[in-house]
Amino acid sequence: MAALSDRLDLLLGNKTADALAEAFEIRTVEDLLRHYPHRYASQGRDLAEKEPPEGEHITIIARVTSAAVVKMRNRPGQMLKAVLTTDTQNVDVTFFNPQKVRHAIKPGVRAMFSGTVKYFRGKWSLTHPSYLILPEPRGGEDDPVIRVGRIRGSGDLAGIARAGSDSGAGVDMSVFDRAFIPLYPATREVESWTIMRCVRQVLDQLDPVVDPLPESTVGEHGLVGLDDALRSIHLPDTRDEIDRARDRLRFDEAVSLQLVLAMRRKDNAERVAPECPPVRDGIAERFEARLPFTLTDGQHAVAEEISADLSRPHPMSRLLQGEVGSGKTIVALRAMLQVVDAGYQCALLAPTEVLATQHAKSLRAMLGDLGTAGELGSEDKATRVTLVTGSMSVAAKRAALNEVVVGDAGIVIGTHALIQDNVDFFRLGMVVVDEQHRFGVEQRDALRSKARDGLSPHVLVMTATPIPRTIAMTVLGDLEVSTLRQLPKGRSPIKSSVVPAGQKPQWVGRAWERIREDVADGRQAYVVCSRIGDGNDESGDKDEKDAQQQTIAATDLHEQLSTQLLPDLRIGLLHGRLPADEKDGAMAAFDAGETDVLVCTTVVEVGVDVPNATVMVIVDADRFGVSQLHQLRGRVGRGKHQGLCILITSANPGSPTYERLSSVASTNDGFELARLDLETRREGDILGKAQSGTTTTLRLLSLLEHEDVIASAAEFARGIIDVDPVLEEHPGLAAMVGAALDSEKIEYLEKA
Repeated sequence: MAALSDRLDLLLGNKTADALAEAFEIRTVEDLLRHYPHRYASQGRDLAEKEPPEGEHITIIARVTSAAVVKMRNRPGQMLKAVLTTDTQNVDVTFFNPQKVRHAIKPGVRAMFSGTVKYFRGKWSLTHPSYLILPEPRGGEDDPVIRVGRIRGSGDLAGIARAGSDSGAGVDMSVFDRAFIPLYPATREVESWTIMRCVRQVLDQLDPVVDPLPESTVGEHGLVGLDDALRSIHLPDTRDEIDRARDRLRFDEAVSLQLVLAMRRKDNAERVAPECPPVRDGIAERFEARLPFTLTDGQHAVAEEISADLSRPHPMSRLLQGEVGSGKTIVALRAMLQVVDAGYQCALLAPTEVLATQHAKSLRAMLGDLGTAGELGSEDKATRVTLVTGSMSVAAKRAALNEVVVGDAGIVIGTHALIQDNVDFFRLGMVVVDEQHRFGVEQRDALRSKARDGLSPHVLVMTATPIPRTIAMTVLGDLEVSTLRQLPKGRSPIKSSVVPAGQKPQWVGRAWERIREDVADGRQAYVVCSRIGDGNDESGDKDEKDAQQQTIAATDLHEQLSTQLLPDLRIGLLHGRLPADEKDGAMAAFDAGETDVLVCTTVVEVGVDVPNATVMVIVDADRFGVSQLHQLRGRVGRGKHQGLCILITSANPGSPTYERLSSVASTNDGFELARLDLETRREGDILGKAQSGTTTTLRLLSLLEHEDVIASAAEFARGIIDVDPVLEEHPGLAAMVGAALDSEKIEYLEKA
């Protein structure tokens, strides 16, 4: 008999066990049993619905009732049209290589078909599906294991045919008599058929599984036991068994993830941070008293939350998310000044040098003489804002680093340069990260390690890309979330419109005229391109090269605007591959009003603040993501004048791409757009990008659809970790975490 912790080489032999380990890092019985089927072949009568959704991949077992080669209507050639019969309906199937399949797809043949659903005139069909011809059993009811001369198959199902054609292989035909036949994520080397055989072999030897979840938890959530779930997910008899097994195993995944995050939170809570309570008549209080405008109610509320966190002896870990232009920087500056009042330094990390320089300029402007410590005429409570970037001259960088190490700099602003080994802080108390998705956890850890005396700095992460609650709970784990929704008084919402360049070329011309009109009124404009040009976008990928040929480069459009479309205006150019001094010069000229139009790439995506800019034209807008577009348009309308964003696209009206752009144009609600963004991307990308850049190992848990499951799992995990921080008393849960989550991802989460 076998247990979940047993090694597979002892049960399956070295050759098979090594192949599973190489392909999927499956080494134990539990690893194998948590490699769930990603879909099931059905005998037909158990199709989930009579009209499956367009684009859904389905696998059915059916009998061919007719098959005929016919001429194609609209082009030369032939195709094989067949009709399949299931217990509930007939399904049309088309193959475009009749000479290759006509010998196999014949009337009377029983086969498994796997393909994508397509609709035509209200009727669904399968076009060129994978197939596996199932020979009729010849051994009778009592002899399900038979030898066959040859099993034919194609596409995704060819692996089963190859397995069945191995010399001397016994093909267990009884599996094809089941109501549901499991199909697994597989590789060329380890086919679904092989995994199915291994799973059945292991299940036959498996002892009853002891459930790691308390009986009360299983009952409270109406779940089946782990033993039932693991057996039913692989060899179900009914659709209900599949659903109930998935519910249980989905909860296991959520619990595994939340246990890791709860351990992180526990560890963070036990670290010691500098206590930074508000100081009466300190620099923070004086700064707030000088503000020429009134903070919104939301800014006041969030500022109080952050202030309370900073006053505690444990490190703050808080996400400050808010709409573009909602005033996050003022709130963050107010928090940094509270830390400076307590005698500590703050580090502000920006994703680009352009943005770091912009932050330094804007913070100095906001602080006035409160930010000029050591200079003539500065306030007695003043601090100093110091910029550190990789492109600074040796002398300038040496001077800046000296200010950091001796403690003259209260607020230190920079990019990854701040994380380098030669940057030493005198007394680091707080780290502010602008646009969290641009910095990995390793970078945050490196800054955290620069604090002295065993203290962990407080951490505040700012983002203008809102994150739905489920994503925040799952991906961010230990971060508390504060949200700013209100725009400051006097700020008008940005208007946006989509221009279909192919159908309405005159509208493109009108976009340039609109820029000319705004410039005539004394204002400025951005023109954003998806690539740089001048050979800087060369890709080894043919599809990418073809796509680039369809898009307009920034260097080319800069030339076109300067010489043809807007020759009477002052046109600047800014992109990430310019030398640092040229980037600074281009941004400074635009900021000073010496440039009318700035042609740029996404280097201006976040944080750039030129209140006089009112129009943004985004060329090839379909090349940008939803969140990117929302970030970009937030660069205009930051002053007293209405902002306008024009999205130019070659996509046709009515296409999914055009509809996505229309959705962006129809709302300024970043939270609504964040959900749209997540829905239009693969969910693995969401979790992977936010965590480690690798694809997720979550198999059944949807971060968007299973909010209630995640919330319940988080509550359960907190209760466990509060009494057993390292799961010493819950070895079953510790093993479940290891099997349900990728070991590399666990290590990553624990480092965060």
